[in-house]
Amino acid sequence: MSPEPAGGGSRDRDGYAYGGARALVALHEHHLREFLSIWRQAQQAGVSLPAGGGDDYHSLETLLSHVLGAARSYLVWLCRNLQLGDPGVRRPPDLDEVASRADEYVQHLIDRYAIPLRDVPGDRCTDETFRFSRAQTSAEGLLEHAVMHPIRHSFQLRNLIAEQGE
Repeated sequence: MSPEPAGGGSRDRDGYAYGGARALVALHEHHLREFLSIWRQAQQAGVSLPAGGGDDYHSLETLLSHVLGAARSYLVWLCRNLQLGDPGVRRPPDLDEVASRADEYVQHLIDRYAIPLRDVPGDRCTDETFRFSRAQTSAEGLLEHAVMHPIRHSFQLRNLIAEQGE
């Protein structure tokens, strides 16, 4: 039997104190994997990113590094603000290796996301707020942001692939 989470309450079927955290972790995993698949389609299609997108959009490799690095940063931020300790997430591979090591790094991210949020009760995920960039957000809000980030870039790449095919 699983130990009772801090603050009391029961755990979901995957052992999370707060099922909302488990759902968002699972969605993040799904959309990271989906982004990587779409990124590979864009790479195979020879897609070029539009000019003027900033430092993260110089190439498909910089975009991939951006998405992977952001996923890392979100978890580090969550763990720091929830006082969960260092989640042990390595930095993304260098640009010259990011494409060839992306699968391994995505798996590393997924493995690291699965651990620290298991014991955080729902009220800590939803009620406490922290400063993120220029706004206040809860842990759940940042997890939702982490889920949406690869979705937004997948959408962008799908559109670029479609435009190229016209």
